[in-house]
Amino acid sequence: MVRKKSNRQQHMDLTFSPSATDAILSAAQIRALRDALDGRLIALCFGSGVDSTAMMVALRVAGVRPHVITFADTGGEKPETLAHLDRMQAVLALWGWPPIDVVRTKTLPSTGYTTLLGNCLANETLPSLAFGMSSCSLKWKAHCQDQFLMGARSGPNARPEHAVWVEAKAAGQKVVKLIGYDCSKADTRRAKRVADVESPFDYVYPLQLLGWVRSDCVSAIARFLGVDMVPIKSACFFCPASKHWELYWLAAMHPELFEQALHMERVALTGRHSRFDAVEFGGKSWEEMVATSDRFPSTKTTVGLGRSFAWNQWARVNGVVDAEFRVVRARREEFLLLAKTLGGADNAFDARSCSEIAESEVEAQQLRELEEAFA
Repeated sequence: MVRKKSNRQQHMDLTFSPSATDAILSAAQIRALRDALDGRLIALCFGSGVDSTAMMVALRVAGVRPHVITFADTGGEKPETLAHLDRMQAVLALWGWPPIDVVRTKTLPSTGYTTLLGNCLANETLPSLAFGMSSCSLKWKAHCQDQFLMGARSGPNARPEHAVWVEAKAAGQKVVKLIGYDCSKADTRRAKRVADVESPFDYVYPLQLLGWVRSDCVSAIARFLGVDMVPIKSACFFCPASKHWELYWLAAMHPELFEQALHMERVALTGRHSRFDAVEFGGKSWEEMVATSDRFPSTKTTVGLGRSFAWNQWARVNGVVDAEFRVVRARREEFLLLAKTLGGADNAFDARSCSEIAESEVEAQQLRELEEAFA
């Protein structure tokens, strides 16, 4: 008796199917990747999201293999992101690629915290993105990946130089760092900011070489790995860049994480280091504004995780939480529907947007429907 393969096994088989690869990259795109990367020592930064997964797919199709792959765990990743990381470890083993090295920023025992969430709680603050900065990403993502390669002489992150870094120095080369920035306006700006900074690395953005935007990334993952391998957007569950539909999704899927984010915000805006000035808001405290007002007036002051809005206030006004600011779990299905409706026109294009697509063999008709959905 021949046992029928599972969808996942069938999808894995597509990683070696010529017909699957032909539809993903043109000959010109393959040349572009090879011209940029052949003969170089490559370090791939994997975020366990759509863009970095699509970047891996493109490199696989082009026959370009990275020498080291890193993922920075801030301690605030969503469970789905970590689950996708595990799934991709299995894919890379099939490909014969190096495994993903999970790296973390280590802190001194005296600091009292080991994660970005703990950092914010201990210092009564919000992630720096809430204040228009990016130091949280630099400290908890970029620096620890750099130290994994370059080594560190002292401190809690002390470690020897990676073999790839040693080899590059001996050859008088720079390691090429691959980042999954696509051709969206936001990612194009991010890439330019990186290019403006003097760095020990050379940076290459494969998705920009291919001319891919988010929808192209989703389509490539679905064709090559299967629809069920399209991940959700990778970001901390308390990310200040989260949109309203993502807050509904988080409250529905992970109410305990949403409540942790609300607690972080409350600690930061009411603690001794709070930047909130009640004078600016008619003498009302932050708690009064959250409890009695529908919104904060227009201001340059950061009033919560949403910068211009507080997650606590938004959750109360929209009935996401009760009087004790606990998620109303009985409304889960309603929250999911709101997330789907509000996120319909969003550009996230991730697993949450693909939930309606059948998880069976990726046949021609399904691919056409997928392309139309993300056109």
